[in-house]
Order: sequence, then C-alpha cells, then structure tokens
Amino acid sequence: MSGPFDVRPEDHVYGSPDAPVTVLEYGDYECPYCGAAAPVLKALVDGSDGGVRLVFRHWPLADVHPYALTAALAAEAAGAQGAYWEMHEHLFGHQDRLADADLAGYAVELGLDPSRVTGEAAQPYGDKVVADFETGVELEVPGTPTLFVDGQLFSGRPDLASLRRAIGAAGQGSDPDAGLDPGARGKRRWLVGRRRAEREPLAQGAQEDGADHRCGQ
Repeated sequence: MSGPFDVRPEDHVYGSPDAPVTVLEYGDYECPYCGAAAPVLKALVDGSDGGVRLVFRHWPLADVHPYALTAALAAEAAGAQGAYWEMHEHLFGHQDRLADADLAGYAVELGLDPSRVTGEAAQPYGDKVVADFETGVELEVPGTPTLFVDGQLFSGRPDLASLRRAIGAAGQGSDPDAGLDPGARGKRRWLVGRRRAEREPLAQGAQEDGADHRCGQ
C-alpha cells in the first residue's frame, strides 16, 4: 500500500524522474509565498545536475484565494495537453490575473486548446486536485507552501541556500540547523511532536517566523 510521500503516476515531476532526492511541495497558485518560492525551487532542481526532483501537489486555499481552485484545474488541463510545467510557471508569474479569461489566454500563448482549461471542460481534473488535497490532509499540511525533503518537513523560508542544506542533511540524517523537522521521515513521531508543540506556547520570534512565509496557517 502506498503512502502519502510515494510519488504516484499522476503526480507532476519536474527534474529527472530518477533523482535520488525528492522535494514534495503543497502549493496554491494564488499564494504569494508559493509564487516567491517557485523560481527558487526551479533553480534548485535545475542546478542539481539530476540530483533533485520536484513534485508539486495542489493545496488550494479557496476560502482566501478565490481563483486558486480554477487555476489548479487549468494547470491539470494543461498537463493533459502536455504542458503542465509551462502552465505552472505562467500561473505563478501572473498571480494577479487568474480569472477564466486570463487562464484561457495563457492556454493560447502556450499553444493549447483554451476551451479545455476553464469551465465545465476543466471539471474532470478536480479528481486530481482532491487526491492531492487528501494526501495533504493525511500529512497535516499547515499552509502553503509546505515542503518535504525526502519525507522530512522543511521549516523556514525556502531560500536556495537553506534548501540545499536541507537536502544535504536529508542524505546524512537530520541536522537541527538544516531546516528539517527531526523525525519527520518517521511520520508518526513527527505528528506526535507537532501535537505536543501545539499545546505549548511558541516564543514570539517563532510565531512571527512561522506566520510570514506561509498562507493559510
């Protein structure tokens, strides 16, 4: 039986499919922090010489981002036409313009059928979005973006240097200074620790740090 960290056939993978390190992201196309992280994650993979792959899963925060879900459907519809990552980059590059007319326009720019990325034609792709969301619920995703490096929760702002340190730590065992939550590879221990932390007050600095790099938490 597969677990939530396992890469599924329907997952979108950027980078070498055989890369030894997997960065799993839960994101929202309207989240500004996801938009800021997108070029960083692209640079991370592009500069890894085949050592890192990125898996993106949808976590649309529809209550606060009214276009997040339709943007996710458009990305999936583009993926069905062979252009998922091209649409992915377009959406993060135009987060202030994600209405249906904008999505159709991006499809035209990418040489896709615009009638398939919005409205009723895009609804069947909701199954993929729901499946992504369900794995995120299982992992107790706290907001967007949430990143896991080889199954270990990455904490802090996703800058290139921090992510590279986390990747190094994932290969050698968790390092408290690497931005990885110790024990997250063992999901049960991580969840117990997180629940314990939720019962204890955070220091003011930690509260501020956690609040300014994710949407929805």
